[in-house]
Amino acid sequence: MNLFEPASHRKSISWQLGVFVVWTAVTGIGRFLHADPAGHGTHQELGLPPCPAALFLNRPCPGCGLTTSWTALLHGQWAFAFHAHPLGPVLYLLFTCAAMLSVYGFARGLRLNIDGPGMNRFLGTCAVIFIAFGLTRMALTTDYRSDVEKMYAQEMGIAKAP
Repeated sequence: MNLFEPASHRKSISWQLGVFVVWTAVTGIGRFLHADPAGHGTHQELGLPPCPAALFLNRPCPGCGLTTSWTALLHGQWAFAFHAHPLGPVLYLLFTCAAMLSVYGFARGLRLNIDGPGMNRFLGTCAVIFIAFGLTRMALTTDYRSDVEKMYAQEMGIAKAP
């Protein structure tokens, strides 16, 4: 399988530049944020609400901790990045590789070949691993709420005050 193929015209590969722009934005935001010591909830620095799974179920969703993991990784806190979400650093590395290959292909006028059966199997396998890990973690982890999420849950009447 060839990783690149000639592009018929530049417009047909503009999505590749978009991948790089999104990666740049995510990386820049991650450098701006501070990893939440709870291991999840860093996204709340952006004004986003707590994760509904943490809030209502007191358990992590499959993606809980990814923002914290990426932020910790970008600040050089490797161990904490893996603690916040064990798949976080791996996913960020894959995202970084995709962004670099995308911008390289765009600059050279080459289309990144991502629609073959091999890539579909790879992405499908990644999705299955991510969901299986997330569901296992959700089933095994209890008392997941951070102090901020406990406060929200109490205000909403979801949890009783200690």
